[in-house]
Order: sequence, then structure tokens, then C-alpha cells
Amino acid sequence: MIEQNLSLLLVVLPLLAAPIAAMLPNGRMPWLLALAVSWLCFIFAVWQLMVVIDGDVIQYSLGGWAPPWGIEYHIDALNAIVALLVSGIAAVTLPYALFSIEQEIDREHLSLFYSAFLLCFVGLLGITQTGDIFNLFVFLEISSLSAYALIAMGRDRRALTAAFQYMIMGTIGATFFLIGVGLTYVETGTLNMLDLNQRLQPILDHRTVHTGFAFMVVGIALKLALFPLHLWLPNVYTYAPTVISVFLAATATKVAVYVMLRVVFGVFSNDFVSITPADDLFLLLGVIGVILASLAAISQDDVKRMLAYSSVAQISYMVLGMGFASVYGLTASIVHIFNHALMKGALFMAVGIIVYRIGSSRLKDMSGLGRQMPWTFAAIFIAGLSLIGVPGTAGFISKWYLMLAAIEQGAWAIVLVILVGSLLAVVYMWKLIETLFFEKSEQRIQLRTEAPLSLLVPLWLLVLANIYFGIETEMLLKATATAVDLLGVANYHD
Repeated sequence: MIEQNLSLLLVVLPLLAAPIAAMLPNGRMPWLLALAVSWLCFIFAVWQLMVVIDGDVIQYSLGGWAPPWGIEYHIDALNAIVALLVSGIAAVTLPYALFSIEQEIDREHLSLFYSAFLLCFVGLLGITQTGDIFNLFVFLEISSLSAYALIAMGRDRRALTAAFQYMIMGTIGATFFLIGVGLTYVETGTLNMLDLNQRLQPILDHRTVHTGFAFMVVGIALKLALFPLHLWLPNVYTYAPTVISVFLAATATKVAVYVMLRVVFGVFSNDFVSITPADDLFLLLGVIGVILASLAAISQDDVKRMLAYSSVAQISYMVLGMGFASVYGLTASIVHIFNHALMKGALFMAVGIIVYRIGSSRLKDMSGLGRQMPWTFAAIFIAGLSLIGVPGTAGFISKWYLMLAAIEQGAWAIVLVILVGSLLAVVYMWKLIETLFFEKSEQRIQLRTEAPLSLLVPLWLLVLANIYFGIETEMLLKATATAVDLLGVANYHD
């Protein structure tokens, strides 16, 4: 009973806190409220994962209405991993936000900013907790609508254009997803995901089911920025306030990948994937995305945009894992959801610190800055190693499992793609390292000093997490193994 209540509180607490934050006076009170809520949710998420890590499931019927008539919260190992990720990133990001946001957001908008942040937090956590596919859509839109507002609050006028572009693409994605939900509901008469899975199995050959599946996959692909549906993402990550770039880069697309995993394998099943071109399409788009997005990252002269294209490439790795539809493949996808959040969150935080000091994210403005900001530079270096996939870092673990998935199925061309993708990551990360440390600094750069501890401490928490989860892998791999087993993937299909 305690576990059920704690799982419900993960959604209820930030939902109640959001309107309260909006009514508080502009200043640090809304920040303190958001900070307290995020840390409480993080503690609850850790507890939740410990309960379900061995295969147990937490179920809670809202209002006492049992499914399929009512909405059920259904938490297993997969939900719990992603909920822990979202709450943990929020808990680390909010201390970082204190000074960063005061520089990038007008003071009269601070209360509304933290209110919108909490709503986005609610939406992302709700997606991870619910066992109802329509309720999932509702939470998806809550997170999206609040994200549009958060992006538009940036002082850069281009943030408005980025938010509008994101809104258009997000709305199209949501519409596609909802149409798919409607088509499956027509065929099954239920919205509960467990019931959907059971009722779909006898009718997997129906055209309506295939059409519903296609609509849902395209809709989610837009949300997770799967190549070539990623065009909204670079502008969002570049022009949004730094804190929002950190939070969205580390959580929003990862939650969308979770939704893809849940829908494709949890609702429709691995057997259904084997009779559709979905797995081949995931592999094809994953391969193209890894190469082209990495090449695009190399050509960028704005570091935030470079990291944005890097995110598209890393999402492609996750999609590759889904394309293999095997134990190793899904393990790689789930582990990379977690690990990529750590590495990309750290990189965006480090770049945000540089923006805090010099007011620019353009590469040419950062020449020699690494010597004046050694802790920030060291953080970029270590997080970059994790992004590349160097042994001893978190990024190596997920890429290793992806390699195993490819080798298991004899996909040697994809093994080569993974290696080439890592080499391309070396190129664009070295481009940043070289500018920061080896190029001659300008006079104005020489006067810059290291960032305040309120920015450095959250950054280094994520950096150290990249090292810790690169060495101590038992807990994450155990939870992932449980999650893969619950998704019903026992072996790869030919």
C-alpha cells in the first residue's frame, strides 16, 4: 500500500505544486518549492525502483475503478528506471537553475517559469507511471504544452520561433498518436495497455491494427526526434534557456523512447514486430541517423546546436537497439536511455556555465576558455569521453550491448556503423576541446573565472554519475534485465 501511494505521489506532488508556484511572488520562493518537490519525487522514485527491480509490479486503480473501466497506474522495472531518470535529472537541474535562470529569464516571469517547469515534470513522470494509453497521451501533451511555454520564455527572440516550430511538429505527432490509439480502441474496446496487449494478439493480422500501429509509431517518432523527423530539435536546444536545454535533452526525448518501447513491445508485442517492417525500418533509420546527424554535428559552429545534432545521433543508437528486437538490443536501448541522459545533461550544463560567463554559445567565442575554467573544461572532457563510449564511462556500457546485439545477428555492417559513429563523436568533441584549451584566448576571455559552486556542483554530480555507472553496472543492468523480460523479448528473431 505504501508503494502504491508513493507512486501516486510522484505525479500528485508536482501537480499540486505547479499552481502554488505560479501564485508565489517572483523571486526564489518558487525555486525552493520546485527544488523540494523534485528531491521528494527523486526519493520516491528510488524507493519505487527498489520495490520492482526483482520483477514485482505496483498497481493502483485511480478512484477504485478497476481496469479496463478506470485508469490504472502500473509500474514495473521499465517504468521505474525512466521515472528515476526524470526525477533525478530534475533534482540536479533545479539547483543549477538558480543563477542560470535569473540571468536568462525576466524576473517578472520567474513564478510562471517554475510553474511551467513543474507541469512539464508532471507530464513526464505521469507518462512513466500510467498503464492507460489514453492517459499516456494526456500526460504527453501536458509535458509538451508546458515545454513550448518554457522554450518561448527565453530572451532570444529566436526562442519564439523554435517554440512555434516545436509546437507544430509536436501537435502533428500527438495527432498521429491519438489516431492510432483510436484505431486500436475500435478493434479492442480497451485503453488499458495490459488489456490491449492481450486483446490484440488474436487480431494482429487485421489491417486496422496495422494502421493504428503505423500511426502511433510515426507520432512517437516525431516526439523522440527520430531521423528524419528531428528538424524541430536543433533550434529548440539552441535557443531555449540553458536550464530547459539541459532538462529536455536529458529527459523529454528519453521518455519518448520509453513510450516507443512500451507501445511497440509492451502493447503490440515482439511477435507483431516480426511480421511488420518496423524492425527493418528502425535499423535503417537508426543507421542513417547515426551517420548523418554526427556529420551535421561536426559542421556546427554553435556548441548547443552541435550537442543537439549529437542527441539525434544518440537517439538513433537507441532506435537501432529496438530494431534488433532482441535481449541485447533492448538492453542497449534502455541502458542508453539512462546513460545518454547523464552524459548529455552534463554537457549541456557545462556549455550553460560557459554561456553564463561569456553570454554566447558560439564556438569562436570560447577560444582558450578552458584554461580559465578548468573544472568546467574537465567536466566537458569526461562527459565527452562518455559520449564517445570510452571504457570506464557510462557510454561504453550501452554501446557494448549494442555491439553484442549486432554481432549476435551477424549484422557486421551495423557494427561498423557503431564504430564510425563513435569516431565521428571523437571529431566533434575534439573540435570543442581544441577550441577551449589549445586555441589562444582573447583578452576578454582571459578575465573570465570559474563558475559559482551552485552551477559546478550539479554539473559534477552528473559527471561523477557517468563514471560511477560506467564502473558499477549491477543495479542498472539488473533492472534492465527485468524490464526486457517483462516486455516479452526472449531471443532475437530471424
